[in-house]
Amino acid sequence: MVALVATTLSGCKHDVAPTASRAAIVRTAVVQPRDRRDSITLTGEVQARFRADLSFRVSGRVLARYVDVGTHVKAGEVLAILDPAEQQADLDAASAAVSSAEAQLRVAKATFERQSTLIKNGFTTRTVYDQAQEGFRTAEGALEAARAQLGTAKEALGYTTLQAEADGVITARNVESGQVVPAAQPVFSLAQDGERDAVFDVYESVFLGQTDSRRVALSLVSDTSVKAWGHVREVSPVIDAKSSTIRVKVSIEDPPAAMTLGSAVAGTVKAKAQTQIALPWSALMATGAKPAVWTVDPATRTASLKPVTVGGYEAGEVLIKAGLAPGERVVIDGGKLLSAGQTVTYEGDRS
Repeated sequence: MVALVATTLSGCKHDVAPTASRAAIVRTAVVQPRDRRDSITLTGEVQARFRADLSFRVSGRVLARYVDVGTHVKAGEVLAILDPAEQQADLDAASAAVSSAEAQLRVAKATFERQSTLIKNGFTTRTVYDQAQEGFRTAEGALEAARAQLGTAKEALGYTTLQAEADGVITARNVESGQVVPAAQPVFSLAQDGERDAVFDVYESVFLGQTDSRRVALSLVSDTSVKAWGHVREVSPVIDAKSSTIRVKVSIEDPPAAMTLGSAVAGTVKAKAQTQIALPWSALMATGAKPAVWTVDPATRTASLKPVTVGGYEAGEVLIKAGLAPGERVVIDGGKLLSAGQTVTYEGDRS
């Protein structure tokens, strides 16, 4: 009887049908190509076309400074002065050296003229005459050297006064009264009046290869009614290692008075029309080292992983350049736990 029951239970076990695997619930979307942005807008800053770092040509202690950041200066205006005591002492020494050289020249000249008279009458030797002539020429050379030294001392004294080289605005100051500064150390930065640039730090692809022209529409961020046109004047060949951007300078044509130095401006350029498929970041998967997305067969409702080519990235979206055809249904959410050939359900999804 025990054997009969066991045989009966065994037969019942083989007759039970396997439980069907549940379909994964995912969100899908039917992809359609769309045109990318028809314009690109970036934010930059208005800067002077020509800027210069101003510094003293001699070292010394700063007696006074007369300007601060934001001060508008004229060409030749005094910005700061150094204590001229050392340079004045050098000038006095050079002046004394010139006076001494002039006196020595007068003596040497008188000696040479006397020897010239004596040698004509035969009352001196040729050797003494040559020595007098040589002394006269040496004295002339010493006087020229002393005068040159005097000129250098006068210039050094003039270098204790720092003047603006052109009309402009002081944009940086690195000096205080009483500070000892070495020669050639920048103490002021001067943004010269005249032409202005709008400077942008952007990714290289924004201005290279994706725009229809180098013309840029500019407007103030604080007041969009203040507008101007510009054109790309310079693209830096060096990429910033920290931000992975390059510096682009846009020359502003007839800049409005309101576009002052340091103003934030928005620059807009027209982009080339590009037809691409945009998907949410959550749709992007990978097959090996290549990007891929899950697609759903509408007939069998099974998922398969399809390699794609990414054309670019935007905020919240990835742009697919190749690998998908219009009308394909793609899994945009819930694809992390899918496997190839798995049945999915997407009722109620947008399409």
